[in-house]
Amino acid sequence: QVQLVESGGGLVQAGGSLRLSCAASGRTFSSYSMGWFRQAPGKEREFVAVTTRSSSTYYADSVKGRFTISRDKAKNTVYLQMNSLKPEDTAAYYCAAGRPVGLNIYSTGQYDYWGQGTPVTVSS
Repeated sequence: QVQLVESGGGLVQAGGSLRLSCAASGRTFSSYSMGWFRQAPGKEREFVAVTTRSSSTYYADSVKGRFTISRDKAKNTVYLQMNSLKPEDTAAYYCAAGRPVGLNIYSTGQYDYWGQGTPVTVSS
């Protein structure tokens, strides 16, 4: 199994930046696709970004050009660098691990392990 712990959330003004971290346990970290999802109050959890087992990256249209996902295999850690933050980015951000196939990388149901979430608030 895989245990995930997110950190780095907080309060930031619009236009500012934050870097989220997701520390993973286990010996097969590189065998998993690692994704970031977010959930605002009253809304469904939505896809944000993913780095696949082959280290390809994909982003939701809403964050493309502003967010960057990266993986440090030596530290068993995945990062989400968030720049030019907007109030609509406010949400709880979750790290997830799984072995999705093909375009299933975008689906929450294809991820088996989840962190507890870290809140991000962007003020106007």
